[in-house]
Amino acid sequence: MASPPGSRQQGVFTTGSTMRHVAVMTSTASVGLMAIFAVDLANIFYISLLGERELAAAIGYAGTVLFFATSVCIGIAIAGTALVSRQLGAGERAEARRLAASALVFMLVASVLLVILALPLLGPLLTLLGAEGNTHALAQRFLLFVLPATPLLGLGMILSAFLRAAGDARRAMGVTLSGGVATAILDPILIFGFELGLDGAAIASILSRMVLALVGLYGAVRVNDLVARPRLAQTLRHLTAIWAIALPAVLTNVATPVGNAFVTRSIAEFGDSAVAGWAVIGRLIPFAFGFLFALSGAVGPIVGQNFGAQRFDRVRRTLRDAQMLTLAYTLVVWALLAACNQLIVAAFGISGPAGELVSFFCLFVAGGFVFNGMLFVANAAFNNLGFAGYSTLFNWGRATLGTIPLVWLGAMVLGAPGALLGQAFGGLVFGVLAVIVAFRVIARLEKGESGDDVPPRAGMAVPAFSTGKSATAG
Repeated sequence: MASPPGSRQQGVFTTGSTMRHVAVMTSTASVGLMAIFAVDLANIFYISLLGERELAAAIGYAGTVLFFATSVCIGIAIAGTALVSRQLGAGERAEARRLAASALVFMLVASVLLVILALPLLGPLLTLLGAEGNTHALAQRFLLFVLPATPLLGLGMILSAFLRAAGDARRAMGVTLSGGVATAILDPILIFGFELGLDGAAIASILSRMVLALVGLYGAVRVNDLVARPRLAQTLRHLTAIWAIALPAVLTNVATPVGNAFVTRSIAEFGDSAVAGWAVIGRLIPFAFGFLFALSGAVGPIVGQNFGAQRFDRVRRTLRDAQMLTLAYTLVVWALLAACNQLIVAAFGISGPAGELVSFFCLFVAGGFVFNGMLFVANAAFNNLGFAGYSTLFNWGRATLGTIPLVWLGAMVLGAPGALLGQAFGGLVFGVLAVIVAFRVIARLEKGESGDDVPPRAGMAVPAFSTGKSATAG
């Protein structure tokens, strides 16, 4: 049962075992994410059964473009999580609800504008990625269906983020799980039952986003009462606070698809078969490593609440626990992928350059994801501790200095597999550096220094944005 809106209740993550909080939040979040990623993997499997190589390649190109839109939504959801979790940690539930309402409005407006700006640019973007001929036309058609549903995706994401910020792991999982289940049911019906092919996959994606948004509204608004009634004056008052985290968080998340776009363009030089292999890898990565994507999302609210409560010892311990889980999980998954690499290639019916690329990833590249996981966790800490600019710096560093020269060199020496290897090596460098800086940031805050979007510590580092005064935690 939700607490009364105006009550002053300490956040659930400020007491108890940090490892338990991290493990529970991550495992529940990963169930929903893995369901979505598994469906994406099944989606490209269904498309491969249609027997046209151009269809799989089209999904690969379209997925790269959609990754940009998704990354913008994730960035705004990160801002909502950071602000709401801090206020909940400080015991300011009423202010948390008002901030949630403002962040929700911000998400909807930003995602609608994104769609309006992106639709006329789809053709040039796909050409820039290397798509040609029928593959280009198929990818553009798919995007014309799916991209306009981005506001629904953003709505579901930020509502799920609010549930995580409040510690309702089960309902946060239910939001993402519902979208995955909807797609799993609709995909084969529309692709094969109604013989709609690629259009069927696109329609299934739209309908699943509707389900995602509706389940999120029920859990966050009806059950937990986490969102106040949106008001224009209130949203404008919160705009600076939201923007201070959302802008660097969006820039941080957009860096990843920028880096992936360069990898896609490099692999496109080796033909549609190689791009089809890259499309399989693009679906395999989130499915295999969905736990790490969930881990970064789970760490944010735990860090935010303990920061709001000024428990820096628990913030530090949370980061250590998350890094331990990252290493253990990656080693297990890498071993499984390496052992099953030929089965994976056979399951998707790919051969030649596509099969070789997928096999190379499973054997040699997948283990490097531990450093991506380290970077994810460090970025979650930066975003929730008031140093969102650091996450932007590290992600763009990886997407540029850690990607472009290394991918170019790898592709020149080893072809398409070398491009993957170069990207993985860049992740190693920036992942390790980000973790080192994250612990230094905690030490600085513990001494009372300020972050990008919070004032210097004077009893409590969480501003009460509606009044402009500092809230003092007990």
